[in-house]
Amino acid sequence: MKYDIEEIKDCSCEEIHEELICKAKDHMPQEETLYDLAELFKVFGDTTRIKILYALFSSEMCVCDIADLLGMTHSAISHQLRVLKQARLVKFRKEGKVVYYSLDDNHISQIFNCGLSHIQETYNK
Repeated sequence: MKYDIEEIKDCSCEEIHEELICKAKDHMPQEETLYDLAELFKVFGDTTRIKILYALFSSEMCVCDIADLLGMTHSAISHQLRVLKQARLVKFRKEGKVVYYSLDDNHISQIFNCGLSHIQETYNK
């Protein structure tokens, strides 16, 4: 059921629904966990980082490969990889002088798949 934004602007209800509040409190993660979740989603708030993650879905890559793919400088890519590494979204391995980056685990693709499904669903409404 669609609502006009003006219809749902304010709640005219004066009754507090204690059972709903208790249920929500019981399922609410701890404050620190919510903070960490918000920080994780901030990392996804940059198009360059999204592109890097998508590139790494197909295979591991070095900074040079990613920079060439995205048409960016090595230092710009290195900076974004550092942010992704700190968020534990990518990991790396060294082979001689070359550093290869890959996704840290399969949860990242699950997050992306959920996000894409939501976006595509929104387009189809």
